Amino acid sequence: MRRNQWLAAPLGAATAAALLSGCGSTDGPAAEGGKGVVMGISDKVKSIDPASGYDPGSWLLFNNVFQSLLSFPKGGTTPEPDAAQSCNFEGADSKVYKCTLRAGLKFSNGNALTSKDVKFSFERTLKINDANGPAVMLSSIAGIDTPDDKSVVFRLKTSDATFPSKIASGAGSIVDHSEYPADKLRTDGKAIGSGVYKLDSINEKSANFSVNSSYSGKAKAKNTGVTLKFFNEDQAALKRVLESGEVDFAFRGLAAKDIASLSSTKTGDHKVEVVQGTGAEVEHLVFNMNDPVAGKLPIRKAIAYLVDREALVKDVYDGTATSLYSIVPAGIGSHNTAFFDRYGGSPQPKKAEAVLRAAGIKDKVKITLYSTPSRYGPSTDQEFQLIAKQLNESGLFDADVKSIEFAQYEKDIQDGKYGVYVKGWVPDYPDADNFTQPFFGPDNVLRNNYDNKEISGSIIPSTSAKSDRTAATTDYNRLQDIVADEIPILPLWQGKQYAVTRQNVTGLQWSLDASTVFRFWEISKG
Repeated sequence: MRRNQWLAAPLGAATAAALLSGCGSTDGPAAEGGKGVVMGISDKVKSIDPASGYDPGSWLLFNNVFQSLLSFPKGGTTPEPDAAQSCNFEGADSKVYKCTLRAGLKFSNGNALTSKDVKFSFERTLKINDANGPAVMLSSIAGIDTPDDKSVVFRLKTSDATFPSKIASGAGSIVDHSEYPADKLRTDGKAIGSGVYKLDSINEKSANFSVNSSYSGKAKAKNTGVTLKFFNEDQAALKRVLESGEVDFAFRGLAAKDIASLSSTKTGDHKVEVVQGTGAEVEHLVFNMNDPVAGKLPIRKAIAYLVDREALVKDVYDGTATSLYSIVPAGIGSHNTAFFDRYGGSPQPKKAEAVLRAAGIKDKVKITLYSTPSRYGPSTDQEFQLIAKQLNESGLFDADVKSIEFAQYEKDIQDGKYGVYVKGWVPDYPDADNFTQPFFGPDNVLRNNYDNKEISGSIIPSTSAKSDRTAATTDYNRLQDIVADEIPILPLWQGKQYAVTRQNVTGLQWSLDASTVFRFWEISKG
């Protein structure tokens, strides 16, 4: 996830555009063409310095203004060379990773990009170690060597086969060593990178990007620039400007009911269309294992038998999400359906009753579900009310819901005050590791006091050492099965990505895939 950036409720529509796969075009500078496009977005860009930003809005900027050694191809989840000509592990233990830079790399200010800049960028992020930054993703780096201007050698503390995916994310953004201070964040509102675009200006209302003529890489810009307009979660305003034509398309932030109405709306000569793609954002019901009620496995199993995911998706989220039956979502390697296999795809009240009675629990189980709409959106309260209703209709539970503002919510979770609560996850990179490793162990991000020694002591170290990610499937299947058996969390749904666009805009499908990379350069306007 982006640290402390739990996802908002999924918003989308019923129409879908097929996702395609493929690599970038032939090497060369970004080719200007087409027209400029205007994009409306609800997310904030919290930082334009890669050493600090660790949120969806900031990473959207990083992915277009900066290059990384590797990047995710459109429609793909395996990183490929970007600023690098090649990268590979040396040795069998996945502890030394060497990259060779491509020739002719330049920053938007004309300065050459060399191995010195790569080393500087990673060491800078680690040194600053900003509380809101991605340094945590780079913690496996023990040292970086630069034998020459084109060679970079990462020495890792432990085996980390997911290191290529980590440095292909926004955490791997390369900055100009002569432009950025080594020990503090840049504060002049400027960003100098070597990506397809350069940042011309940014303020609280908008950001303007133009094509970077110094860019050297595979991408070809299909527009002359992008204007990003910020709406700061004002769904009604975002809908209005889309209808009026003030923006060409909207990415995230529209209410489901608005999308449903917009999908059949014509604005002047242009029909508004919904483009939908694969998403990897997930939401879980989390159980505090030290809680006197939620800490009991029979109670957690009864809840697993009773929660009707299909009703949540249909009645609360209007089909803008899909039911999730494991901690690794569909579309990510090693996904299985462990919860479906054990607890079914529809409510089973008789099995729920049987598991409670076998544990000697005869009275209704009184339990409170804690929600926080200020982070996940107003639909979260509605969702939890429906879950409570499902539990109560079984006659086995007396469940209620409490809605808490996010700051207090996070503090109370840290203090262990909640038995059952909601958490969502926005992935940093599309690998099963990012949906498992952060969740398990004594310091897991869920703060639910769950620590399975087989998972944290054996399975995760084993998967981290396998550079062939398909070779980790057996371990990940075992991990998912353990979680389904012990239920420290109950997967609820997997969100869909969407964009709502005027009919004369194309290419958005290339930004709606499991990598979560939004590619400005693929968008064109007729």
